[in-house]
Amino acid sequence: MTEFLTYNYEWMRAFHIISVIAWMAGLLYLPRLFVYHAEAEKGSELSETFKIMERRLYIYIMKPAMIASWLFGVAMLYGRWEYFMGQGWMHGKLTLVILMTGVHHVLGKYVKRFAADENKKSAKFFRILNEVPTFLMILIIILAVAEPF
Repeated sequence: MTEFLTYNYEWMRAFHIISVIAWMAGLLYLPRLFVYHAEAEKGSELSETFKIMERRLYIYIMKPAMIASWLFGVAMLYGRWEYFMGQGWMHGKLTLVILMTGVHHVLGKYVKRFAADENKKSAKFFRILNEVPTFLMILIIILAVAEPF
């Protein structure tokens, strides 16, 4: 198995990058939908449209992309375990990816709250929350590309 992963490392890396891009698109877009949804009147046609958009984005794009990101990432780690586990930047990156996964699940919680018309957070809250994935993404990319330590 290790030989297969090592031989196909660049393919794993390509699919990892593709899935991360799809995941990040959702992580950046969903909180923006929440901003507009928080400003919409509960029960309105607009609010109901946002519920559909949020659910579909989360279930059909974000979840599969997150799972694929993790699967391809873990496959790459497994294929070059000795190298990566000796790199401090990788430990930092993995910590940040775990935090990003936590953000993903927090957003899923808000999808459910909006769907049940139970959101109590303001549009301003979601504007601030929208910055968290961006900040984590910047740090993750710096660690993965610059390998500073």
